[in-house]
Amino acid sequence: MTYNIKYISILVFSLASTLVFAQVKFEAKVSKEKLGVNERLRIDFEMNQDGDNFVPPSFEDFTVVGGPNTSVSNSWVNGKRSYTKTYSYFLAPKGRGKFTIKQATIEIDGEIYKTFPVTVTVTAAVERPNAPPEASDIASENIHLVAEVSKTNPYLNEGFTVVYKLYVSPETGVSNWREKDNPRYNDFWSQNIEIKGLNIQKGLYKGEEYRYVVLRKTVLYPQKTGKLKLEPLVLDITVEVPSGRADIFGRQIMTKVPKTVTAGSRTINVKALPEQGKPSDFKGAVGDFQFSVTTSKNQLNATESLQAKIEVSGNGNLKLFELPKLTTPSSLEVYEPEHSENVNTNLNGMRGRISDTYTIVPQYRGKYPIPPVSFSYFDLKTESYKRITSEEIVIDVLEGPMASTNNNDNSKVSTKQTVRPNTSTFAFIKTSSDWSNIESESFFKSTEFWGMLLLPFLVIPLAIIIRRKKDERDADVQGNRIRKADRLARKYLSEAKKNLGQKEVFYESLERALHNYLKAKLNIETSDFNKEKIENLLKQRDVDENVVSDFISILESCELARYTPITQVTMQNDYDKAAKTISQIDKQLR
Repeated sequence: MTYNIKYISILVFSLASTLVFAQVKFEAKVSKEKLGVNERLRIDFEMNQDGDNFVPPSFEDFTVVGGPNTSVSNSWVNGKRSYTKTYSYFLAPKGRGKFTIKQATIEIDGEIYKTFPVTVTVTAAVERPNAPPEASDIASENIHLVAEVSKTNPYLNEGFTVVYKLYVSPETGVSNWREKDNPRYNDFWSQNIEIKGLNIQKGLYKGEEYRYVVLRKTVLYPQKTGKLKLEPLVLDITVEVPSGRADIFGRQIMTKVPKTVTAGSRTINVKALPEQGKPSDFKGAVGDFQFSVTTSKNQLNATESLQAKIEVSGNGNLKLFELPKLTTPSSLEVYEPEHSENVNTNLNGMRGRISDTYTIVPQYRGKYPIPPVSFSYFDLKTESYKRITSEEIVIDVLEGPMASTNNNDNSKVSTKQTVRPNTSTFAFIKTSSDWSNIESESFFKSTEFWGMLLLPFLVIPLAIIIRRKKDERDADVQGNRIRKADRLARKYLSEAKKNLGQKEVFYESLERALHNYLKAKLNIETSDFNKEKIENLLKQRDVDENVVSDFISILESCELARYTPITQVTMQNDYDKAAKTISQIDKQLR
């Protein structure tokens, strides 16, 4: 009997253990029951058997900042199966107080199971939140776009650089990026420096080691004084941050997070050039320069030609000032100078040389002195003005006519003579006539008669044809608009030619001419104009790339003229280039 009781007890215990093991568990677990309003709460809905139709609670007192994330754990230990499935949410409290997270439900083997409600207490913000940071927060802390400015208080027309660097911490990465908003340098002369390849480099950001790439380099020359703002560069990037999980090989699994970063605006305090000691012939040159005036030869014959070159070389704002003019004796014939530039721009600013070359043709024999020419500039090293003056050059004309120096007053002496009457003076006047009859032909049936008779019959058909052509032309609304725009383009080009020498008026009328020409040829409104659209439309119409590039460069010259000094020679060159480019587009446009 005792044996039977013992056997039955063991059997009951075994069945009870099996029932307990097979019992379904579905419960809610929170990472903490008390947290600050600035912390995050993690809640896991965990079950020991797989189910369907999971319905989370409403989370009405919280903002869901992450989830649901699903994880499954399935393992065998000593022949026993262990299974866990979890739905995880990350919650941010909307305010302080005591809140209850209501029940979640799930269906397992046809039965509906519910979790118990969970109560958490939200307090005031804590100084050091201990909730795990979100991926976006990690990205914000590990990605930085920085605009490094070489000088924040330059002089007017003093060059400086702004370099945009993207710093990335060693734990994160960037899979791709694009420029969302490019800065505009309205009060600066600017030029971007070409970057060949994005080389990853190591550097320090706020004392910590980072990797970085240089995205953009720009050289700027301020054209106004005072506090000028540099607009920020804005990027859209995809950041790879650690997820806190590893793959089967133990490698960190990365999470991709979209992020917008900006370098922030910078303020540049531009100083005015000092008035004390400023030369009267100062034209705005700022930097370190050398100056020379040379001639191709000093001896020649009359009607032969020579070249006189005025040249400035060195480092500074070479494209932003005018060269001094050459003064010559009036007896030398001097042609308009040919302007030449050989300037490279790098992070140290503009470096190279500019020159004006004059062609001189003497007409008479003799010695002709070319007076000294002075060039003034502001030296940044000494922060003072400097003047360089050339030597006098004497042109010796060996052979040719001498210039007339005789007084022509004797040409004013009276040459009045006494007139002696002569009896044959009026002999050419005939005093008698010799008339004869002329036979006249009848007008009737003459050639003139038949011509005048048939003329109306010829004119009427011609008038009808002309009238029809006029009606067709009047009905062609688009063609009339194009012809009108063509006339406007010619009008503005002629207007620009009249305004040569007046910088602002000239470039305004030149820009209007180009716009009206394109309006006629491409059938687009002026309000739609931008350089990218113009370039694409012209290329689509089979216009040569070099011609398109010339046209865009003329438009850029019109924009640049607002902020830079322009010489008469430059304006003439731009006008000739515009006329030539319009002619080439006319020939190639299809």
